[in-house]
This record gives sequence, structure tokens and C-alpha cells, in this order.
Amino acid sequence: MVIDAHQHFWHYNATKHAWIDDTMAVIRKDFLPADLEQVYNTHGIDGCIAVQADQTLAETDFLVHLAEQHALIKGIVGWVDLRNPKVGMDLDRYKETNIVKGFRHVVQGEPDHNFLLRPAFLDGIAQLQERDFTYDILVFPHQLGAVLEFVKTFPNQLFVIDHMAKPYIKDGYFEGWATMMKAIAAHENVYCKLSGMITEADYHHWSASQISRYMDLILESFGADRCLFGSDWPVCLVAGNYGQVKQLVTDHIATLSDDEQQKIMGLNALKFYL
Repeated sequence: MVIDAHQHFWHYNATKHAWIDDTMAVIRKDFLPADLEQVYNTHGIDGCIAVQADQTLAETDFLVHLAEQHALIKGIVGWVDLRNPKVGMDLDRYKETNIVKGFRHVVQGEPDHNFLLRPAFLDGIAQLQERDFTYDILVFPHQLGAVLEFVKTFPNQLFVIDHMAKPYIKDGYFEGWATMMKAIAAHENVYCKLSGMITEADYHHWSASQISRYMDLILESFGADRCLFGSDWPVCLVAGNYGQVKQLVTDHIATLSDDEQQKIMGLNALKFYL
């Protein structure tokens, strides 16, 4: 089974989606399950994990509603305010849905480099662990020091790093990111998504050869048992198309065993989220 471990839905709103700047104008429109079903039929994808794109409870409810209507959505990574002392009430409500599998905060947008380590946030993460929810880590490379301390704090919590921590592929920066990712990967409760790569390269001039060493590092560090394929659709459309994103990964892992390829392309997502 092929599972896309990372994609988004939205009704486009210029205020709510202000992060979609002029260089990303191609995705300034609605993206809904009917659009994705056509893409998946073309590319042989069996289902997806839908990930929040807005930091509101309404966003999580929106994704739950879509999942109730579309079987291709196998799980949801939603948002709750993990710093809220009463967050347990929201977590209990979403636990009852059976479709919300985990949560995410857009930490990459936080000015505090140590946001993940603040006591109120750590208290919220502890409540995820109590309820068997996963947590998606969305950060930039300069925040990986905090990530390392963060994952050490919760050795029994399942974490997955989104988009390989967004390495600076366009600029060719590698060593600092690589050092930190190796250290984080030593913690076996942490997984990593092979996703979001072409949008960290030059939108118009990226190549597979440019990205390959970043994928190599992730595969060597996390292993085939802890890597997940994700498209980051529709964000990926600013730098290419779905077929290119899928082929980038499938070509790169083609020399692995069939079992390892199947794990990366879907079985690991089922194990992690479902």
C-alpha cells in the first residue's frame, strides 16, 4: 500500500494563508479531496495523512469533516494549543474521532529558537504521550539544537520530522544540518519524512542530483524503517508536480530491497500513524 504521509487541504483565504507569497501564487486557490483523488488515481497512491496548515481548532475540525466524507484520508495531523493548561479537554475530544492521529505546531515560524523547550509546551507534549498521539516536528535547521534536547526529554513519544527539517538545499548548506540530523536520528522514537525537498531547492532549477546527498544522509541516519514518503501537496506545486515528487523518492530508493521500498512508500506511515 502506498501512503502519502504529508499533504494539505484548504479553502484559500488571503489572510489565513498569508504565508503563500507571490512566488507561490500558483497555490492561491482551493485544494480539496476531489482534486487529490484525481492526482492519486494517476500516480497509484492509496491514501494520505492530511496535515494542518492553519493553527486553529477550526482547522482540525475541518480536516475531521473532510475525513468523514473521503476514505482516501487515512489519518489527520491536527493542531491544538499545546501550551493551554486545559489542552487535555481538546485532546480527549479528538481522541474520540479515531481519525486524528497526532498534532503539529508551526515551530519554524516561532521567533524563540527554544520554543520546543518551554515548560508550557513540554507539558502539552506530555499529554500527547498519555493519549498515544504522535507529534510532527516542523522546524528549520537552526532550530535543530532544541529538537535534539526535545526528543531526549520524551524517549517514549513518537516524533516525525517534517520535510527533513527543511535543509538549505538552494544554498548548498549541508554539514551543520547533517551533524544535527545524525544526532537526532540516534533516538529511535524519531522518524523522518522524505518530503518538502524541491521547495527547499531553487523552485525553477532544482535537480535530483542536487537533492540526493540530503536524502542519502536521512536514509543512512534513520534507516528504511523510520523514513516516510510525503508529497507536501499542494505546496510542492510551486516547484514541480506530484509525479516529479514521487519519482524523486522512488528513483532514489530503487536500489533498496522491495521490503525497504514498501516501508518507505507506505508501510512506515501506517505503522507510525495508524
